[in-house]
Amino acid sequence: MPPPSLSRLPGIGYGAGAYLIWGLFPAFFGLLAFAAPMEILAHRIVWTVVAMLALLTVTGRLRTLAAIPGRAWALSAVAAAAIAVNWGVYVYGVITGHVVECALGYFVTPLVSVLFGVMFFGERLSPAQLAAVALATVAVTVITVAYGRAPWIALVLAGSFAVYGVIKKVVPLDPMRSLTAEGLVTAPLALTYLGYLVGTGGSALGGSLPHAFLLVAAGPVTAVPLLLFGAAARRVPLVTMGLLQYLTPALQMAWGVLVGHEAMPTSRWIGFGLIWLALAIFVADSLHGRRTAVLR
Repeated sequence: MPPPSLSRLPGIGYGAGAYLIWGLFPAFFGLLAFAAPMEILAHRIVWTVVAMLALLTVTGRLRTLAAIPGRAWALSAVAAAAIAVNWGVYVYGVITGHVVECALGYFVTPLVSVLFGVMFFGERLSPAQLAAVALATVAVTVITVAYGRAPWIALVLAGSFAVYGVIKKVVPLDPMRSLTAEGLVTAPLALTYLGYLVGTGGSALGGSLPHAFLLVAAGPVTAVPLLLFGAAARRVPLVTMGLLQYLTPALQMAWGVLVGHEAMPTSRWIGFGLIWLALAIFVADSLHGRRTAVLR
């Protein structure tokens, strides 16, 4: 039997793959700037559910959708609403040149998730976690002053994904069926909107073959990292997944600064520095808690 460190390598590979793909999303969604954000979101929803239905069919699990109970469908609807907001705002942020602000949102997400754990699951914050949240609050204030406005893209991304995480924690479905159920709930609205665009001549789908290919590809591009994430979550500790997740905003920030040439004045660097310090405290506290639990 391989040692635990070796047996976890495939899971770590899946997790790293998921976060690397998410980190490169600005490169892909930046190519979709020929379409409006709402149309991109609708295509993303429709083609993701098409990809998931095809996968369930190939694996012989399509009939298992009929066994999903009503409560799970209701929770999936809430999760679908949260992730649709997240996807839509993210696409808007990328195609309008706010990739760094999107990255900020995903740096802040773990800390928002901690707050939601307190609010919804009665979890208690350690002194270190309280310090991390306080630092994050100061950081957002500094960045607000630097932007001259609240970083609403980052805040909506962090809040919507944290809500999505809360719902996913209580949905009694495996990742494949859960993602498919979310798509089936929102697909009718997305299809209606796309039909309206086609009927009014406002659709970007028929503009050219490359444009059509890119819009359709939004489905598999969305589904693949989610499936990799689901496979990783079953194979590696949550602490490991927590560390890997910072690959995504780090890559997105690098893309925004180095490729998008987005402005990063000193005040904004100070805000990001405070966020990173808060995350360092948060991660160190999590690792310490895990070691203490093992020793007990």
